[in-house]
Amino acid sequence: MTIDTPAAQSALPHPHVSLAKILTSYLQVGMTAFGLSILLKLKATVLDNRWLTEEEVNEGLALVQLYPGPIMVDFTAYVGYKLRGVPGALMATLGFIFPSFVLILVLSALYFAAGNLPWVRPLFIGLEALVVGILFNVVLEMGNRNIQNRTQAVIALLAFIALLFKVSAILIIFAALAAGAWLLRPPAKSSAAAGARSNQKFAQTPTSRWVAIAVVLAVILGVVWFSWSLHSDLGDLALSLFKIGAVAFGSGMAILPLIQTEVVDSHQWVTTTQFADGIALGQITPGPFLITAAFLGYKLGGIFGATLATFAIFSPSFVMTLLFTEVFVRLHGLQAVRGALSGVLAAFVGLLAMVLLQIGEVGLVSAATFSLAAGAFVAVRWFKIDVPWVFLGGLALWAGLLVIGVI
Repeated sequence: MTIDTPAAQSALPHPHVSLAKILTSYLQVGMTAFGLSILLKLKATVLDNRWLTEEEVNEGLALVQLYPGPIMVDFTAYVGYKLRGVPGALMATLGFIFPSFVLILVLSALYFAAGNLPWVRPLFIGLEALVVGILFNVVLEMGNRNIQNRTQAVIALLAFIALLFKVSAILIIFAALAAGAWLLRPPAKSSAAAGARSNQKFAQTPTSRWVAIAVVLAVILGVVWFSWSLHSDLGDLALSLFKIGAVAFGSGMAILPLIQTEVVDSHQWVTTTQFADGIALGQITPGPFLITAAFLGYKLGGIFGATLATFAIFSPSFVMTLLFTEVFVRLHGLQAVRGALSGVLAAFVGLLAMVLLQIGEVGLVSAATFSLAAGAFVAVRWFKIDVPWVFLGGLALWAGLLVIGVI
């Protein structure tokens, strides 16, 4: 009897899916998926079309947590790569990102054009209070998932304290990776299981795929060099986002602390208030949350800046997805890798708590804003209302109270 291992299943032939079908399918997801529903829609797209087996889908979701980058975007690239190689990964990723990119461009243009109007600022005070309430829920959820023992709690606390004292967020991440690999590695699996892994036969990767991956890497390095050659704030922003995209693990929310330390604390490209507003705009658009990077790029360089910033934040993990998809079955069982991931995710809880504290200082300025933040927290925590609806409903309520003069 033959048992299909994950490696063997991954080697099975996939149905031929046209690049146009991949692009249009992910455009649909990118236009309609918000918040927690994104993962459900991404999985349904793959399974309903029978593009991959459920085993391969689960393998992909495990894979994208082992290296830096936004998980949902990387999972999208993984599916496209499994179906049609590098062209498939490009079509899937572009389709998923493009709708939110267009929307954030429109919203950014309106924001920076109308931000100084006297009636706009009071509206965004309410929006920032909503961000605080939703971020508070995210911190609690991340804590529940990623702080399971005393060591993880200590790592989270030390990360919070280190960021409080202006230690580089990048250094904190590397320290957490090392601490996790040393202190949090799971128990070694049985020798029988290890022997089974060693006896797996891995499919040979065609040379054409390695060449295509090399071309992608060369393009990314070329854009890095171009960003450096600009010798401008926009170029420096792009370099910062390339760096963050290459080292930051987890969801978009988990990556926020690293972005804030660069764009607000270190370089003052935007204020804390503008950063909070960018988070809100990123939340009310469908698709990947880190499209907030386009908001930051638009601030410094218009449409070109938004495009460069978006490429910078997503491209490092895109090429990592291509590489790790080829080597995943050889690495996913390493205890040190699992431990390092546990350590860095615990650190992100502490880092995000610091972001919450800083945004709370600018967003909670009155009893009314505290009440609005509390209402947003209750809505997402206990009533499970989707985040975009919390923003839209909360902002409508806030606007109504402003009109009648209650606040």
